[in-house]
Amino acid sequence: MAPPAAASFASQVVRGRWFMAYGSFLIMSAAGATYIFGIYSKDIKATLGYTQEQLNTVGFFKDVGANIGIHAGLVAEVTPPWVVLAVGAAMNLGGYLMLYLSVAGRVRPPPPLWLVCLYIAVGANSQAFANTGALVTCVKNFPESRGVMLGLLKGFVGLSGAIFTQLYLAFYGPGGGGDTKPLILLVGWLPAAVSVVFLGAIRIIRAPPRPPAVARREYRAFCAFLYVSLALAAFLLVAIVLQKRFRFTRAEYGVCAAVVFAMLLLPLGIVLREEAALFKRNNIGNAPAAAQADDALVTTTTKPPAPQESSPKPEPTKTVGARLVAALRPPARGEDYTIVQALVSVDMLLLFTATVFGVGGTLTAIDNMGQIGESLGYPQRSVATFVSLISIWNYLGRVAAGFASEALLARYRVPRPLLVAGVLLLTVPGHLLIAFGVPGSLYAASVLVGFCFGAAYPMILAIISELFGLKYYSTLYNVGNVASPVGSYILNVRVAGRMYDREAARQGAVAAAGNNNKGGLTCVGTRCYRESFLVVAAVTLGAAAVTLLLAWRTRAFYAGDIYARFKDGTATSANGGETAGVEPKKQQAPEVHDGRRGDDPMH
Repeated sequence: MAPPAAASFASQVVRGRWFMAYGSFLIMSAAGATYIFGIYSKDIKATLGYTQEQLNTVGFFKDVGANIGIHAGLVAEVTPPWVVLAVGAAMNLGGYLMLYLSVAGRVRPPPPLWLVCLYIAVGANSQAFANTGALVTCVKNFPESRGVMLGLLKGFVGLSGAIFTQLYLAFYGPGGGGDTKPLILLVGWLPAAVSVVFLGAIRIIRAPPRPPAVARREYRAFCAFLYVSLALAAFLLVAIVLQKRFRFTRAEYGVCAAVVFAMLLLPLGIVLREEAALFKRNNIGNAPAAAQADDALVTTTTKPPAPQESSPKPEPTKTVGARLVAALRPPARGEDYTIVQALVSVDMLLLFTATVFGVGGTLTAIDNMGQIGESLGYPQRSVATFVSLISIWNYLGRVAAGFASEALLARYRVPRPLLVAGVLLLTVPGHLLIAFGVPGSLYAASVLVGFCFGAAYPMILAIISELFGLKYYSTLYNVGNVASPVGSYILNVRVAGRMYDREAARQGAVAAAGNNNKGGLTCVGTRCYRESFLVVAAVTLGAAAVTLLLAWRTRAFYAGDIYARFKDGTATSANGGETAGVEPKKQQAPEVHDGRRGDDPMH
């Protein structure tokens, strides 16, 4: 390849949709630090002398920060994605660094509970900014493959817990019950660094409608990303099993971390392959894409202006009440709802309720896994294994739900809400295993809870984009995420935390002086979480019933072709929004293949 051609190809790669997707995968693989809270939560409880309810309050604010991102969505509506990512990186570094200094005893006197909650909420809130800046941008850039894209991106988030564990063991020495405070420091600087590296790559890239051959090639590229991520998940699972069985040295942990790092670089080969094929197509017949774009520009700008329509007759003045009713009246499902129309819709209410009690229950299990293992007598090394298992099966649930739900929808018109209901029902046995504390069953419970939590999330986010459109998806995506911390507060703080402390008090208020717990309450036995997880199982059944009602309400919508307006020749919606849910086509510069000349960094 000649030097000018090589430079042109390199420029195309770094400006392309595929490199943008790869950067988003890496950002997501570092954005799931909230899921390893169970590993270092015991150090927070021990060094700061918290009760279980106080620790669960810290966990609740972690969930609040990670999931309340409406402000991030509103910022994304008026700024390019790099601004959203930069703000998130700053929050991640600041919040977790202050949490580390507090837990490590570098801050004197120790901060009060409310300040620790603020630190972790700010740090975890960076995840909402990363999701909005990278994930929402990818969905807008690949609108017809949103289920697959959401599954892959959320899958990498699910793997991030296991990735962080391997890096922590390599950087800070063998674990197995040791000091986990350095893990908080790693969580603080690594995600911020990854986001900063890809600030320039993550942007809206509008592509023209795809012919069937291009759509098939795009799907094969997504499958290649899937295979790489499956290989990474398999390696992590094998590493976890071996690390539990054998005592690894620091050098051996370093080898595992190096393999993880190498496998995270493998998708770059897929990016180069796809961009090379695109570069070749754009230069066939000595007709570069730039020349084609210039011809299109001339054709567009020399078109005679459309005849002006006659001025409509002035409508009679409406009352304030009539105007309010008109503003709240929703369009057809699948069209672009306004934020207010989506918030007041029955569909959003049902989806929100199901997420509160369905996903909230799985978050309760994930956040308490450290204390659940401790109460049932598992060693600290096993607790780290549970968290890693949750991370890997969380990933498998996300990619399986993304690809399977997309295939079932395309081939058999199976409504996504129906699949969410099935996933929530599958979660119930995991909660019951925790409730009854069957010996050795916590491994199976970790797998079930991790898989179901992972499978539910991408489908819920895809449902929001399908029912309410993509125009305001940056905000509506984060509205859906608000449900998780609400459920976490109800089920984790008010139910699990209080019942744990009550049982610890009944056992004699076992203080931690002899357990290095500085006055915190320690509960031992199956009764610590029995009642609370019976409650979680019951409300999860209710959440599944609510989701079934949503599936019944939307059955006619999913029976049709919900992606019709994104296909060749039908890219414009009824209300004039284009494929990415933004301004109509006539207001843009003409598009060329993959949006190289027509991309706009603004929403």
